[in-house]
Amino acid sequence: MSLIVDIRKDLGSFQLEAAFEAGNGITSLLGPSGCGKSLTLKCIAGIEKPDRGHIELNGRVLFDSEKRINLRPQERHVGYLFQNYALFPNMTLRKNILCGMTEVYGRDEKERRLQEILAMMRLENQVNHKPHQLSGGQQQRAALARILVSEPLLLLLDEPFSALDAHLRDSLKIGLRDMLQSLGREVLMVTHSREEAYTMSDSIAVMDRGRLLTHKPTKELFADPGSIPAAVMTGCKNIAAAVKTGEHEVEVPEWGVRLKTAAPVREGLAAVGIRAHYFNAGTAHNRFPVAYVEEMEEPFETTLQFRFAGQDPNSAPIWWRIPKDKKPAQFPAELGVAPANILLLYE
Repeated sequence: MSLIVDIRKDLGSFQLEAAFEAGNGITSLLGPSGCGKSLTLKCIAGIEKPDRGHIELNGRVLFDSEKRINLRPQERHVGYLFQNYALFPNMTLRKNILCGMTEVYGRDEKERRLQEILAMMRLENQVNHKPHQLSGGQQQRAALARILVSEPLLLLLDEPFSALDAHLRDSLKIGLRDMLQSLGREVLMVTHSREEAYTMSDSIAVMDRGRLLTHKPTKELFADPGSIPAAVMTGCKNIAAAVKTGEHEVEVPEWGVRLKTAAPVREGLAAVGIRAHYFNAGTAHNRFPVAYVEEMEEPFETTLQFRFAGQDPNSAPIWWRIPKDKKPAQFPAELGVAPANILLLYE
């Protein structure tokens, strides 16, 4: 399966420009609130109309501004899971799911699909319950069941865990991912959580201020985000402006250091990033004197903040995050970071 999106929409103070392709598996649109993620989903579903562009699913054109094609949402064979699940509060689970069978005819066929989806979602015992009688996880599965009975070619999930508390989110992520993968359908998920994107996705597209910046397989994106917004969204805590000084060397004026890099430095370098877990007291490369600033204790990790000896005293301290049981008895005089762990960030 394949989804091709290349759209523009002008809302006056906000312009959306999204162009990407997604194949089989789960693709996440990752970005901060208000960056255009949900608007992109609504354009694909037909809830919103782009000003111009093209949307194609499995070779079938859903929208094309030049050809004046704009299929109705019911014609697109796309399932949309809203943030709050949008279950009808006064209907039982049975009736909620039957509402998804608008194009299914025959009582026997409807009942067959109902029983099949109830078994798949492990909701057989809740068939006569109303939404308020279901747990958060059951509500999520119920909303997904109502979508799946129409057999959509593409599933659009808009912040599927936002209505759940933190404990329930963690317990449901793996189960939902495994279930979606077993369905064999293409999934496009919106999230602002890098943890959700990393756990759930085969690939991630990063959005910022209406623009899609990059789209890579999940692990490749975290290893090489490529831009400052993408580095921030993937959790990089240490980012500073940098200039190229050699094919494998950069200078970071704010930190007062020059760093060796494993990847060749291209023109247009804007900054470097170093993840908080990458520093090591035993690493010989990119090793410099450091001075302790302060620390923050978390349940299972400790964040130690420091500055390089030549660092601007008015600049933000650098984060070094380590497991609590690995915290050194005395803060080291020097720290290093491997050249492969220097993230090169471009404009």
